[in-house]
Amino acid sequence: MADLLDFIDWSGVECLNQSSSHSLSNALKQGNREDEGLNLESDADEQLLVYIPFTQVIKLHSIVIEGSEEEGPKTVKLFTNKEHMGFSNVSDFPPSDTAVLSPDNLKGKPVVLKYVKFQNVRSLTIFIEDNQSGSEITKVQKIVLYGSTVETTDMKGFKKIEDQ
Repeated sequence: MADLLDFIDWSGVECLNQSSSHSLSNALKQGNREDEGLNLESDADEQLLVYIPFTQVIKLHSIVIEGSEEEGPKTVKLFTNKEHMGFSNVSDFPPSDTAVLSPDNLKGKPVVLKYVKFQNVRSLTIFIEDNQSGSEITKVQKIVLYGSTVETTDMKGFKKIEDQ
């Protein structure tokens, strides 16, 4: 399984309720996510809603979400191919999978997903519902997505041939 970092469509990535000084790129981007001093922090309360579109269709196998024992995420719900989700409608949809992160997960042990539900993924929404201690701020050190690409044709690469 490969790190899917190269297949993230960075122009469409969003995170709701992130602290302006501790944004999603700290946990998701190469280099930043390896820096212990950088993390993603929630702002108004403990919840975070992360939207990650991909440049091509992927199969998602597992996810790593690292954080501290106290402020690291606890309940994480994953949704595939759901655009424009917000805190107001996140409970309207059944998640593709739900994980309760253990101390081992927070140190880097991957959460293996229900693979059949993550076969044709164009986007992933990660809803971090709460954290380990119930505190107001959730901190995420690192997010890594593992999987593979689905062999598809990129229609953007084709040019229309005009009649002569």
